[in-house]
Amino acid sequence: MNKNTLKVAGRSLTGRKVKQLRESGIIPGNVFGKKVKSVAVQVEADALVKVLKQSGETGLLDLEINGETRPVLIQNIQTHPVTGKTIHVDFRQVDLKEKVKAKVPLVISGEAPAVQEKLGVLLILVDELEVEALPADLPEKIEVSLQSLTKLHDSVKVKELKLPQGVVALQDYETEIVTISDLVTKEAEKLAAEEEAAKAAAAAETAAPTPEVPTPTVTPEAVKTPEPAK
Repeated sequence: MNKNTLKVAGRSLTGRKVKQLRESGIIPGNVFGKKVKSVAVQVEADALVKVLKQSGETGLLDLEINGETRPVLIQNIQTHPVTGKTIHVDFRQVDLKEKVKAKVPLVISGEAPAVQEKLGVLLILVDELEVEALPADLPEKIEVSLQSLTKLHDSVKVKELKLPQGVVALQDYETEIVTISDLVTKEAEKLAAEEEAAKAAAAAETAAPTPEVPTPTVTPEAVKTPEPAK
């Protein structure tokens, strides 16, 4: 894996004052690690974006801090809930000879034959995989091939993924990554049937003629003249 270099500087502003940094295109961050004293740093937003495009969030970086180079992984990126812009970044300093755990993005490759033939729809159940490897062996992404999904309910499990040498999956090997599901689920079919039945009942009630109430017929014999009082 190609290793990228990212230059950062020590950071003196903390707390609410970091807003000043963000307004000037600077992202606040921290460097931490096992047996490493935490260091507050700041990095230019454009430089961070460039490195992320080149190495991804799991790529190993050479972090330059005031002339000192440290091997790090990007541990966490915080984004603004509205704008989506990066507002903080954490760098984890690592020992190149010690294995680390990290979550690697899963990327769909190709198209499932079952979907092409309209036998079902593709459901993505997991979008990242937790793995363990030496820092330099961590992949930027792991591809998930859909070529084996030829019929309904076919799936790709963790055990079927092709992982790079030295990379071990930490999730249950029987975990399904993707699967082919029914075009319409049974729950949706049942709900649709209930809705149609309700509509039919309402339509029948509206269309049914109102029964006529017969007007009673009064015959002369039925009308009795009251007898005079004696």
